[in-house]
Amino acid sequence: MDDDTSLVRFTLNGEPVTVATPAHWTLLEVLRYRLDLIGTKQGCDKGDCGACTVQLDGRPVPSCVVLARQVDGRAVTTVEGLRGPTLHPLFDAFDHAVAAQCGFCTPGIVMAAEAFLRAAGRPVTRDEAAAALAGNLCRCTGYTRILDAVVAASADPGEGDGG
Repeated sequence: MDDDTSLVRFTLNGEPVTVATPAHWTLLEVLRYRLDLIGTKQGCDKGDCGACTVQLDGRPVPSCVVLARQVDGRAVTTVEGLRGPTLHPLFDAFDHAVAAQCGFCTPGIVMAAEAFLRAAGRPVTRDEAAAALAGNLCRCTGYTRILDAVVAASADPGEGDGG
């Protein structure tokens, strides 16, 4: 480990991890290039597109603008963390609404939507869902089906046990 590298300890998808990372690496870089969690997509690298959205302590954040060392002692959930014994209601709703389009933006949108629906704790409107996903861009311009999926998932909490 050189002078520029430090150890970062955090909870990732419910499991403790320790990662050696250069001081300038972002959370996105650690997730994709150290931990091989490629569900988190690398988009704009400016925090504008939402493709890299993960949850930090339960709140959606663009992982490309969070330094890895900033997550020390905190909880990170990626789209892989939404796996459970049953299909998460958002995945089922995206499937039924054919909302994935090309799929590049989908993990970030799902992570933002999951945090939004968990906080709402009730069925949501299209306008509320649109406002919650405002930081997530879809280059396929498929927002209609994405919003359909989020609204449908809010009405069916299912038994997903995501992070």
